[in-house]
Amino acid sequence: MTALTPVERNERRRLQRRREVIRWSIRVLLVILVFSLGVALGQAIQDNPRPGQTVTFDRTLDVPTTGKQGSTITP
Repeated sequence: MTALTPVERNERRRLQRRREVIRWSIRVLLVILVFSLGVALGQAIQDNPRPGQTVTFDRTLDVPTTGKQGSTITP
């Protein structure tokens, strides 16, 4: 078994700390992602109409007024 020099020991500790920071960062990002997906799902469920209720849609019909005005009604 070979002994590590102080420089090698510090380098290994630095690498280990970096790996640990990366692992915790990934964990935190995953928690944030799961939380965000849960909030989005909750909002989607809440925005849907309840079953059995009437849903009404209003639409505005635009009639073009330019050009020749034709009539579909015969006198």
